[in-house]
Amino acid sequence: MKTIRLAAGSAALAAALALAGCFGPPSPGPSPSASASQSVPPSASASTTTSASPAPSSSTGTPSASAPSTASTTPTPSTAPTPSTPAPSTSSPTAEPTGGQLPEQTAPLTIYYIAVGDGGVSGPAVGCGDSAVATYTEPVTFRDQVGPSLNRLFANHSRTIGQSGLINVLYQSNLTYVSGSFDGTTITVQLSGSFLLGGVCDIPRAEAQINLTAMAAAGAQRAAVFVNGRPLADVLSLKG
Repeated sequence: MKTIRLAAGSAALAAALALAGCFGPPSPGPSPSASASQSVPPSASASTTTSASPAPSSSTGTPSASAPSTASTTPTPSTAPTPSTPAPSTSSPTAEPTGGQLPEQTAPLTIYYIAVGDGGVSGPAVGCGDSAVATYTEPVTFRDQVGPSLNRLFANHSRTIGQSGLINVLYQSNLTYVSGSFDGTTITVQLSGSFLLGGVCDIPRAEAQINLTAMAAAGAQRAAVFVNGRPLADVLSLKG
């Protein structure tokens, strides 16, 4: 009985060896590197190479090479008249009335401004060592030249007169021409409104600008100016 078991065991062992010879050794397992490359999703691989560089800030860009502006930097002169040689009037401002009123005329208006510290060199001397200087507008058509001249003076709210160096001490005042009369020697003017001046020296300057502008318009030797019914000198004395 023992011999039979051994034979049977030997037969089984021989059969196992024969099978092993037919199939050969076991095939090697998959390479770790190959498995890793196959397991990486395509999208993951692409995401590591498509990060965009930040766009450069527009503030650090190259300055524009556009041509410089051609706009002039020269200050624009004031529209107020500037000093010049007197323009001849086309007719006398004291012409005889026709039909109860002065005839219509066209001529530049004469407006007076102040040259500070001029000492009477450029025009009539004014208190504080200044001069009153005549300036001339464009030709204007009028019948009564006194009203247009004074209203042009009062309408100028610029302190400086273009590039002339002259100043207008009435630029902050609020004055209006009401009426005027001329007796052949004296121009009498009625004004309304109020003064706003910059100091004591502005008092003779304001008086000179008004009186001389009225006298030039009428061809008068003297001016008697009233503001709200009071003499100009009295009104200005309250500003001192």
